Amino acid sequence: MIRVLVVDDSAFMRKLISDFLSAEQEIEVVGTARNGEDALKRIKELNPDVVTLDVEMPVLNGTEALKQILAEHDLAVIMVSSQTKQGKELTIHCLELGAFDFVTKPSGSISLDLHKVRGQIVERVLAAGLSRKRTEKQVSPKPFMKPPSPIPAAAPRLQEVRSGSSLRKIISIGTSTGGPRALQRVVTKLPKDIEAPILIVQHMPAGFTASLATRLDYLSQITIKEAQDGDIAKNGVAYIAPGGLNMSLHEQGAALVIRLSPEDTDSRHKPSVNYLFESISNIKGYEKIAVIMTGMGSDGTEGVKKMVASGHTKVIAEKEESCVVFGMPKSVIKAGLAHETRHVDDIAHAIISSMKKERA
Repeated sequence: MIRVLVVDDSAFMRKLISDFLSAEQEIEVVGTARNGEDALKRIKELNPDVVTLDVEMPVLNGTEALKQILAEHDLAVIMVSSQTKQGKELTIHCLELGAFDFVTKPSGSISLDLHKVRGQIVERVLAAGLSRKRTEKQVSPKPFMKPPSPIPAAAPRLQEVRSGSSLRKIISIGTSTGGPRALQRVVTKLPKDIEAPILIVQHMPAGFTASLATRLDYLSQITIKEAQDGDIAKNGVAYIAPGGLNMSLHEQGAALVIRLSPEDTDSRHKPSVNYLFESISNIKGYEKIAVIMTGMGSDGTEGVKKMVASGHTKVIAEKEESCVVFGMPKSVIKAGLAHETRHVDDIAHAIISSMKKERA
C-alpha cells in the first residue's frame, strides 16, 4: 500500500485529489495539509511514502517546503503546478531540486476540471511509490537469501562505432521522469566547443520546456534553447523539443534542419523519443551518439534499434542506481542495445570520450 499526503491551499483541490487517489486499491491517503508548514508537521506525524505538493501556496510555498522535506525525509514528492509563468518556472526548479515528477492543473489554482488529469495524478503516485519501495529494497540488508538465479545470457555485444572516423557527429538524448535533474547533471558538463549539435526529448507538457531550456542554458557552457521549426542544428547548441510537438532532424544540403510537428504517433508521449531517434536513423554520413536516461516506460527503444541498424551509432544508457525510474534505460539494456551503461554523473564524460575516440 502506498501512503500519500495531499498538500494544497485549496480545500476543494485537496478533496478532489484525495478522492482520485483513494479510489485506487494500491493507494491510501493518510492525510492532507493546507500549506508547506502544515505539511512538514503532518509528514512527521503520518510518515507517508509520497506527497503531492502544490507549487504556489501561502505561508510556506511548494519550493521552500520541498527543500525541507527532501532534507529531512526519505520520500517521493510530486509537484502540482499551475500553468502560470511563475508556476512553470518554480516547477522546473523543484524538479532540479529532486521532486519526483509533476502534474499540471488544467485551469488555474482551483481547477474544476481536474478530472482531466486524474489518470496522470494516479499514474505518477503509483510510479513514485513503486520507485521508493525499489530503492528501499536496494539499500536494505538481505540475510538468509538464496543465491540468485543465473542471469540470462545477454544479447550479442553490439559493434562499436569505429575510431578514426572523420564523420560529423550528432548527439541525441531521451528522458522522462527525473529527466530535468538528470539533464542538469549531464549538459552542464559538456564543453561549449563540443563538435556536435545536441537534440533532446524530455517528456513534458507544452509551456514547460521553454522554462527548462532557459534554466539549463543559464547553468551550462553550451547554448540550450527550446527548438523552433526550421532551426539549423549547430555544434555546441542543445535543442529541447517543445512540449506537445514531435521533433525530427533532416538533412537539407550540407545542413541539419529541425522540424516540429503536432502529428500523433504510436507513442503516448509528445514529444516522443522514438520519433526523434527514428528521424536521425535516416541521416547518412554522421556518427551518432544516443543517450537514454531515467523515465517510465520504453519510449526510445524502437528508435535506438533503428539508429543502431543504420550504423555508426553509439548507445549510452543510464545505470539503474542513478535513475529516478529505471524504465526507459532498462528497456534499451534488456534489448541488448546499450554499448555502455553509466551513472548519470558519468554520462557527460562518456559522451566526450566517445567524441574523442571517434576523432582519434
